[in-house]
Amino acid sequence: MSILSLSDWLDTPQGRYLLGWEQEGFDRLVADLFGYNAVQIGLPEVDFLRANRMPFRFHADRLGEAAVITRSEALPFASASLDLVILPHVLEFSSTPHQVLREVERVLMPEGNVIISGFNPFSLWGLRRLAARRRGAFPWRGQYLSPFRIKDWLTLLGFETQSAGFGCYAPAVRSEQWLARWHFLDRAGPRWWPICGAVYLMHGVKRVQGMRLITPNWREKRAAAKRMAPIAQRGRSVTGTRKTQ
Repeated sequence: MSILSLSDWLDTPQGRYLLGWEQEGFDRLVADLFGYNAVQIGLPEVDFLRANRMPFRFHADRLGEAAVITRSEALPFASASLDLVILPHVLEFSSTPHQVLREVERVLMPEGNVIISGFNPFSLWGLRRLAARRRGAFPWRGQYLSPFRIKDWLTLLGFETQSAGFGCYAPAVRSEQWLARWHFLDRAGPRWWPICGAVYLMHGVKRVQGMRLITPNWREKRAAAKRMAPIAQRGRSVTGTRKTQ
């Protein structure tokens, strides 16, 4: 099979192996994120937003059957208009990944969320990419960005990193049979070499300096009410006259 895109590669045994872990990770992260508008940029044929409950969820991509056709470096959305943006393997195949993150920061609401998946250069799959020397087919031709660099970029843009997870510790073998034989590494990897998984997920929250979310504090209100309530003194009636013996 000729592999002309990342979508084609996802139909291979390697791709299905990676996609299974990522789908589970995205489902877990997006399930408890709330708001109104969520967009997935890239890979529109895979629904990484399926577990999210926001009322308006859509896909954007340069090509394909996406609801919005756009370049990730210049998003056609108003500033502070989205609550959630997810980037499945967008940064490593962009010529200007930092510009993509700047656009994501622009379109996100304060306290909005971004979730990024990427190939980890510090892994067996990263070694496989070095052997291909960026001249191979997908996914080896990408510019693998370390999670530490992504975290630094997010911090500079005002994001707070909430979580990062790694997965897919088996070597980049092609056959489904050999991937199954190496499956034991997926159990040992998180314990013995946790940051060496082939792929990572990173969750960031856009923080706005000086902004404070005001929420009701019922405990303080109840405490204040108790302090203000009149207390009848012992040995006196409610009207303040002394009781007769």
